[in-house]
Amino acid sequence: MRPDCTDFKQLFLDDAPMMDMRAPVEFAKGAFPSAINLPLMNDQERQKVGTCYKHQGQSAAIALGHQLVSGAVKQARLEAWAAFAQAHPQGYLYCFRGGLRSQIVQGWLKEVGIDYPRVKGGYKALRTFLMDTTQQAVEQCDFVLLGGLTGTGKTDVLLQLDNVLDLEGHANHRGSSFGKRATVQPAPIDFENRLAIDVLKKRARGVQQFVLEDEGRMVGSCSVPLALYQGMQQYPLVWLEDSFANRVERILRDYVINLCAEFVALHGEEDGRRLFAERLRQSMGNIHKRLGGERFQRLYALLEQALQVQLHSGEVDLHRGWIEGLLNEYYDPMYAYQREAKSGRIEFAGDALEVREYLKARAMHRR
Repeated sequence: MRPDCTDFKQLFLDDAPMMDMRAPVEFAKGAFPSAINLPLMNDQERQKVGTCYKHQGQSAAIALGHQLVSGAVKQARLEAWAAFAQAHPQGYLYCFRGGLRSQIVQGWLKEVGIDYPRVKGGYKALRTFLMDTTQQAVEQCDFVLLGGLTGTGKTDVLLQLDNVLDLEGHANHRGSSFGKRATVQPAPIDFENRLAIDVLKKRARGVQQFVLEDEGRMVGSCSVPLALYQGMQQYPLVWLEDSFANRVERILRDYVINLCAEFVALHGEEDGRRLFAERLRQSMGNIHKRLGGERFQRLYALLEQALQVQLHSGEVDLHRGWIEGLLNEYYDPMYAYQREAKSGRIEFAGDALEVREYLKARAMHRR
């Protein structure tokens, strides 16, 4: 029989399959990429047991739990756990603290001839390990930020590097008012966990220096870990430059053509196009106050006209109108101000090829 797991680092490096015994409501708040939720109790059962524990104590709560999860309910769950164990012989099970719930499931599996190890300390210990992983990287590693005006293609450059921490990728969001994707963002805790596992794996490969995009604290609804965000206020900056025309085309590609295709792939042609149009209108509405009344009305009218033509004929050319207006009148002045404020930290500026080669050389030099 394999022993219960205390080597959390190896668990995450191996992407070990794990079954999570916690209730669905707990799992939804935060879990791990290689975990699947096969709870001992569903949300209603857990609530009943919790209420019983509060009023009548542990023994009564355990007795109620066994009563609720018995007969056909117990048999169905046991079959699901056994199927997981047989499909993933190198996996583990866990509950919140590695206590009663995982021990009960482990015992029931043993009764049907399956020895399956659990994670000692459970979810809480794994989560603490990952938070410590990010904290240690901030303290021990070298970081550099990639900045640039909207549409310069920062993500395109970052994804060509092997030492990138892709905050927007992990958050499933492009990081701006228009950055929401067709698919939902992960729970904030899931975002932090994915980021920490990325750090862990890259450090295990010998990465000592990380490149990340110059972001705000929030990437959509996901919050950059505080220690990392605080570091980002001091890290050196590399500035990516590109022509206005190229930036307009890149924004047209990412935020119009590709985003529309995402919605169509998920929802079908008609609903996908309708939902895409609603998303663009909503994104423009998000910056209504910052644009001011007159400017918002003018740019929104250009957006609406472009959407009507696109929805009717598929043509996207008119979208350049509101994109150019937003860049000239809103994003560029804001980024120019930010660049000036950070100018003392900018150690290099150049186009995509120059920046990519500089960052690769920088990483080699710091190994």
